[in-house]
Amino acid sequence: MAEHEHVRVAVIGSGFGGLGAAVRLRREGITDFVVLERAGGVGGTWRDNSYPGCACDVPSHLYSFSFAPNPDWPRTFSGQEHIRAYLEHVTDTFGLRPHIRLDSEVELMTWDTEKLLWRIETGAGTLTADVVVSATGPLSDPKIPEIPGLDSFPGKVFHSARWDHDYDLRGKRVAVVGTGASAIQIVPAVQPQVASLTVFQRTPPWVMPRMDRAISGLERSLHRALPFTTQLRRGLLWGIRELQVQAFTKRPNELGLVERLARQNIARAVKDPALRARLTPDYRIGCKRILLSNTYYPALAQPNVDVVAGGLREVRGSTLVAADGTEAEVDAIVFGTGFHVTDMPIAERVVGADGTTLAEHWKGGMEALRGASAAGFPNWLSIIGPNTGLGNSSMILMIESQLNYMADYLRQLGVLGGRAALDARPSAVGAWNRRVQDRMRRTVWNTGGCTSWYLDASGRNTTIWPGTTTEFRRATRRVDLTEYAVLRPPGASGPAAGEAAPGKPALKIVDAEDVSA
Repeated sequence: MAEHEHVRVAVIGSGFGGLGAAVRLRREGITDFVVLERAGGVGGTWRDNSYPGCACDVPSHLYSFSFAPNPDWPRTFSGQEHIRAYLEHVTDTFGLRPHIRLDSEVELMTWDTEKLLWRIETGAGTLTADVVVSATGPLSDPKIPEIPGLDSFPGKVFHSARWDHDYDLRGKRVAVVGTGASAIQIVPAVQPQVASLTVFQRTPPWVMPRMDRAISGLERSLHRALPFTTQLRRGLLWGIRELQVQAFTKRPNELGLVERLARQNIARAVKDPALRARLTPDYRIGCKRILLSNTYYPALAQPNVDVVAGGLREVRGSTLVAADGTEAEVDAIVFGTGFHVTDMPIAERVVGADGTTLAEHWKGGMEALRGASAAGFPNWLSIIGPNTGLGNSSMILMIESQLNYMADYLRQLGVLGGRAALDARPSAVGAWNRRVQDRMRRTVWNTGGCTSWYLDASGRNTTIWPGTTTEFRRATRRVDLTEYAVLRPPGASGPAAGEAAPGKPALKIVDAEDVSA
């Protein structure tokens, strides 16, 4: 990295969000940017999560960019290796590699209030940027709970997102801690290999059948020959999920039929009534993400598997002790305990205009204007920011909406002319967040009777979007300058918010309260 390098835009992360941002920047005619990636390759969570059985629970044709359709997906729900290959293909197709700086973990980002730019320190050097687009994603930093005695465990310990492929599980006594989306894929993948498998289940998930199949050669040939058929397939998948949103956000009682189908799914695969009782949730389906698997329940019913209905309480040597006192002797512990979602470590490395970190700013809960801008952090945008997650559809839809917002943000800076920065007004952030949280009150995620990773330490849902992807796209179509303060360098003069720079068209100002959430 060149000394004193300056770029117009610095993108942090090279997963779907970061690569999507890079493509959009090029399509907007912006080539003065870098993508800072802490690892040695692109792919984000689909690079890091390489555990046995890893796959996506969103159909392939929907879990891909609309501007980069893939007619050759091998399965309706593709595996990790195929998704990572797709991201590598996107990187090469759109000529992104010259912009990507691998092994360049961001250690600190500090806003310079005098020069209106970000000073970025990385493991590979320093640089400055006019705008930062943070696309680190919420599923980046593994979360391992603090378990008394874990440090003294004599066996192997690793997180699902940091799988140790050099460690052979065959014939070992293995514990899987957690029963989330990763665990339900790991358990059936390793169960046939291990001597014994103990699953520490704090809360059972609702699991529905996975309608997965190989996509035939004829289908793929059709998609290659007639690209509109790929678009049609994607559109149908999207439409079905849009119709489901009302049940999650406004009428949770309508999920009763789905819950009955999920109970039948347990009954078909698990004949032992005691085990079936342990695996049946006591909360409304949809409160936690509905998981998809055809093999999870059958694997749990195997004789070498024991499901402990309680979280891991402590470790005594090679003995694991559950909350209910159950003990298990194991050789290896695999944590499928999720990620730092509401307390993302990157927030501790972002220092805003008043000298406080983003983590300090968010100590009462994450919030950002339209999921992108935090007050006091000028020219800083997040991709997959607060309240942009989904409970039933593809995050790529939300990412592309935020890319629209990013593109217009940069256009507005260009229209303002000269050196300028936009800082989200606290009143606008507050108004947006109040509308989001007001809509959140009646959703299944808040009323379903569960504790999920959607909620922060205070019990507030700061992760999920309480509406359709269409509503979010409409809300992020353009930047409303009345929601921002326009900053200029000390002593500089320039057009005020809403005025046109010389030779530029005038800006349309919209009342912030008229923009729907």
